[in-house]
Amino acid sequence: MSWMHRVTCQTHELRDARKQWKADRDVWKAEWRAGRKAGPPAETMGPPPSGFTLLPWLLMGLGAFSNLLQGKTANPWIGAIGLFVFNSLYIAVVFSSFDKRRREGRFTRLALIAMGLLTCGLALTYGGSWLAFFPLFGLAVGSVVRGRRLGQVGLGLSVLGGGVSWLKEGMGWDAINIAYGTFLSTMVTAAILSLSEAVRELRAAREELAHRAVEQERLRFSRDLHDLLGHTLSVIVVKSEAARRLAHRDLDAALTQVSDIESVGRQALTEIREAVTGYREGSLSTELDRARSALTAAGIEPAVRQSGPPLAAQTEALLGWVVREAVTNAVRHSGAARCEISVDGTPERVRLRVYDNGRGAAAEPPEPGIGGTGLRGLTERLGAAGGSLEAGPAARGFTVTAMLPVLRDGVEQDEAREPDPVREAERAG
Repeated sequence: MSWMHRVTCQTHELRDARKQWKADRDVWKAEWRAGRKAGPPAETMGPPPSGFTLLPWLLMGLGAFSNLLQGKTANPWIGAIGLFVFNSLYIAVVFSSFDKRRREGRFTRLALIAMGLLTCGLALTYGGSWLAFFPLFGLAVGSVVRGRRLGQVGLGLSVLGGGVSWLKEGMGWDAINIAYGTFLSTMVTAAILSLSEAVRELRAAREELAHRAVEQERLRFSRDLHDLLGHTLSVIVVKSEAARRLAHRDLDAALTQVSDIESVGRQALTEIREAVTGYREGSLSTELDRARSALTAAGIEPAVRQSGPPLAAQTEALLGWVVREAVTNAVRHSGAARCEISVDGTPERVRLRVYDNGRGAAAEPPEPGIGGTGLRGLTERLGAAGGSLEAGPAARGFTVTAMLPVLRDGVEQDEAREPDPVREAERAG
């Protein structure tokens, strides 16, 4: 029997191992397919283009340089100086074109004007292979000019190059080739560099979105942790004090308080896990019950009243945060004997008011109209949903009033929901 039992156990182990292997294989396949669809990462796409990308096009001037070396050019010193100045201006312009501030600067504009005059002068003086400087000049212009003027500038340069070629070499294919080459070099260079610049800006925007998503997640987590732990620890402290006071007089009542502490602690663990994953949605009725229990344990008489139509889940979650923070402040600092919580809803708006008749102290040193860390976070939450929060001392006590538009299931609720950092990072990527 033991032998049969061992065989059965080993069979089950093999079966479980086979199932696990299949599951791992499916996961690996899914990851491999996702990696293929995603394509290469941004780091493998290579560095963005720079001025060195346009330097090889200077080889178009080798014909003029060859004529100088072979002595086929009249006044070779003038041609050599013109060639040197043109190449120097070309290098300066194309390297300046990759910096927006330098590209739009006065020096670059003046350099382009000088290149244009020099190109026309050399072409009219020597002709032949020197006409190839017009497409080179078009490359320099295309690297600098952007926007709606590009088409007009490209046409103007092509007409200029074709006209000079026609004057020097006569009407023929040479003039057409120079005109076409000038127009093509201008437009293609401008299009490629504009696209490259747009890609760089998109990469920068993606990094900024990812950075903002991380910052929003940190803010959400710190805000949720403050609200959750502040309220929970306050309730635990109050109920612990009540249990200590009742332990000598009424053991059953003390055990009830200890049981409440246990349930509050377990609920806090669940809420912290949900806050970490970002899917926590509170129920207003649950928060009102907890507030009533916490106030009673602290010796504060609760008075809870709720009226109006049913609320959307997002609205209840936001108002639940307000109840939690306001009651925590009342339990900690107010010294009140009574706390009133009222929820009044209409088809358009809902108002939550929490009033205690204590000393009128907030949880932290308040700022005008906002309050401390908790109330400031609530103000941001409600403001993102189109609502408002007012907190401050009343005639006797402290009042927190929250106003929210009634959110309905669908588009409006989606718009009011806090941004999901994971979704933003994926969209940016």
